[in-house]
Amino acid sequence: MRLALSWLREFVDIPASEGGREVAERFVRAGFEVDSVEVEGSVSGPLVIGEVVAFDEEPQKNGKTIRWCQVRVAEGAEPRGIVCGALNFAVGDRVVVALPGAVLSGGFEIAARKTYGHVSDGMICSVRELGIGDDHTGILVLPVDSVLGADAAAVLGLGDDVLDVSPTPDRGYAMSVRGLARELAAAYGVPFADPAAAVTPAKANADAGWPVRLEDAAGCDRFVAQIVRGLDASRVMPNLIRRRLQTAGIRSVSLAVDVTNYVMLELGQPLHAYDVTKLRGSIVVRRAGSGERVRTLDDVDRALHADDLVIADDSGAIGIAGVMGGASTEIDVTTTELLLEGAHFTSSVISRSARRHGLLSEASRRFERGVDPAIAPVAVQRAADLLAEFGGATPEVSATDVGTPAGVATIRLPGGRAAEVVGVEYSADEVLASLRAVGGAVSLDGATLVVEVPTWRPDLRDPFDLIEEVARLVGYDRIPSVLAVAPLSSGLTDAQRARRRITVALADAGYVEALSYPFMGPADLDALGLDADDPRRATLRLANPISDEQPLLRTTLLPGLLTALRRNIARGTTDVALFESGLVFRVEHRGSAAAPIPPRLAVDHRPTDAELAALNDALPRQPRRLAFAMSGERDHSGWWGSGRAASWGDAVDVAHLVAREAGVSLEVRADDHAPWHPGRCAVLRIGDLVVGHAGELHPRVVEAFGLPARTIAAELDFDGIIESAGGLAIAPTLSTYPLATSDVALVVSAEVPAADVEVALRDGAGELLESLRLFDVYVGAGVAEGSRSLAYRLSLRAPDHTLAADEVNAIRDAAVAEAGRRVGAVLRA
Repeated sequence: MRLALSWLREFVDIPASEGGREVAERFVRAGFEVDSVEVEGSVSGPLVIGEVVAFDEEPQKNGKTIRWCQVRVAEGAEPRGIVCGALNFAVGDRVVVALPGAVLSGGFEIAARKTYGHVSDGMICSVRELGIGDDHTGILVLPVDSVLGADAAAVLGLGDDVLDVSPTPDRGYAMSVRGLARELAAAYGVPFADPAAAVTPAKANADAGWPVRLEDAAGCDRFVAQIVRGLDASRVMPNLIRRRLQTAGIRSVSLAVDVTNYVMLELGQPLHAYDVTKLRGSIVVRRAGSGERVRTLDDVDRALHADDLVIADDSGAIGIAGVMGGASTEIDVTTTELLLEGAHFTSSVISRSARRHGLLSEASRRFERGVDPAIAPVAVQRAADLLAEFGGATPEVSATDVGTPAGVATIRLPGGRAAEVVGVEYSADEVLASLRAVGGAVSLDGATLVVEVPTWRPDLRDPFDLIEEVARLVGYDRIPSVLAVAPLSSGLTDAQRARRRITVALADAGYVEALSYPFMGPADLDALGLDADDPRRATLRLANPISDEQPLLRTTLLPGLLTALRRNIARGTTDVALFESGLVFRVEHRGSAAAPIPPRLAVDHRPTDAELAALNDALPRQPRRLAFAMSGERDHSGWWGSGRAASWGDAVDVAHLVAREAGVSLEVRADDHAPWHPGRCAVLRIGDLVVGHAGELHPRVVEAFGLPARTIAAELDFDGIIESAGGLAIAPTLSTYPLATSDVALVVSAEVPAADVEVALRDGAGELLESLRLFDVYVGAGVAEGSRSLAYRLSLRAPDHTLAADEVNAIRDAAVAEAGRRVGAVLRA
């Protein structure tokens, strides 16, 4: 909120030596953010109010028309000749005149100089030249009652410091001069002159005032209305008030509109004015009806939602409550009778309506942050008094005041509680002074403070809110800075070391780590081709998602990872390999049909063991997963020859890399598991534990995510792999003796998995087998139909001697024999 320092000084006795920057520092110490401190209209030298006595219009060769003006700048003085290029004024208008010696905004010096064939003895100023606005289309025309020869800088409030204060969303009271002045008075420790105390509201009389009916007390619990008659709409507000509106970013429109805006800024209560002659019957506050529409003041015809709170009369909706009024009852230059409205609406209702219609008005910003329910009759009367003072209007002595706002809340605060919580020794006087400074009525019940919360502070709900006010007003600088002592630690856990080692290995293998949001949508699960009963479809829905398209907590890493893969490919990176490690959320409530309801924990004591257990029971299982995906070439093309496209085998190979780094071995079997291609999908096991799947994505999945054909992916149970390793892997004993190798080609039935053959060879070879690798698969001439040839290389090494040829042959024969016994393998001829 932008406001002039002089306005604050009307209600707070700020020391004369304190300028805008000093005041801003006080606000910051009180917990407010001050975006800027500026000086409005940095003008020096003689600046007076003049009167245009006469002018002649003189067309120029360049097509421009100038006016040679005669301007009187004091009573009885001879007019001065001034050249002006603006055309928006008339004879008799009062204007701002910069005399020779003045310096305008931007350092522009005024002197008597010859221009357009005349000596211009001064300058008639626009708001832009005065530094008080951006309008440069014409000069500033003042009201006709402006005093001739008066100091224009004083009349316009030039040279005043302007502060831009940004209250936090829970402090709606601070979006007014009244609220900020109260805070400033507490910061300086000086009395506060409440502007509301100077107003005596009209007597409430439902029979004498305009009839009002509240049909939705949940949306509006108070509605005040007062009639004002005999308004002279041709009058305008004084320059000072219009300048204050302009400083706050509000354009001056008309007397009635300016008055309601001024009171809103001063007291924090948004007001609305209706033309009485355009109202049809009683005013009703209700929800919008089906198919109902309203044309708002911005001349837009809007379809109303059933949740919209509206102001209506017998003709239908005449405004969206707390957001914007309707065009059908708009005041204009002919309006002489007004109905002033001051209401208290529920914050959430106004916030939803404002965002639904894209109308974030000054009124809605205040209502959604919370408006004082007790200030409405005061604000209405204040506006009526200003209309009477500046517009010659006559307010009716009675007003309508319907509804029952919530009562005053009471909070009990133990005497020494503030010191215990904050860790600062506060005296009883400091606590009492702070609570009274925020407007609370404080009484004592033994050693306990009983605080009646002021109506303008709905954010104060419990003792800890009051403690925060004490800490804030006494000063955050009183709170000592204590450096936390780091607990003794043995460093990373075994699981952390293993995860770090695996992710480094993936990066070394050419994979780039990606981080995705832990959210997904139903469309993602459909794109993966999951069955209706797939456990990954059991999801948790967020109460307030950041995107309507992703309202669910993820149950798999693949949607986010595949979306990142697509985004990289769309930007021209054709060969992409990504991996991600993160938590997923699995809904498994220990066999319960319904999810447990988590307890609402108190804040005044530590949760009990039972509360913590109940809270944990309500949480979903959150296993850590590891996923990777690749598209394009696995081995790149170059001068050395053509590359090799990634295949499902590469996905399995990377899974083996992860297992090796963890210190475990994977068993690989063919499987049919969404979202993988049923003929190119492998299930990965460690013993009886399934730890993931890998392979080529199904063509329909690839198409749904907009990925290239033959994209491969894998998702692993990261926690399961680490736990299966049982801690740190034991480094193997290294032998200094040479390696011996032996190749075997075995013919087996095509239905026999290669993994079964590998297990048999390993078991048959015994302890001297260092590694086993499948290097060729052959089907064709020399191999019977329905069979295939698998060629393996056995790498053998003894720890204490060099293996002889007969030892190598014996180990090879034992391995082949075991494969023959288990899977029917025979040596290929």
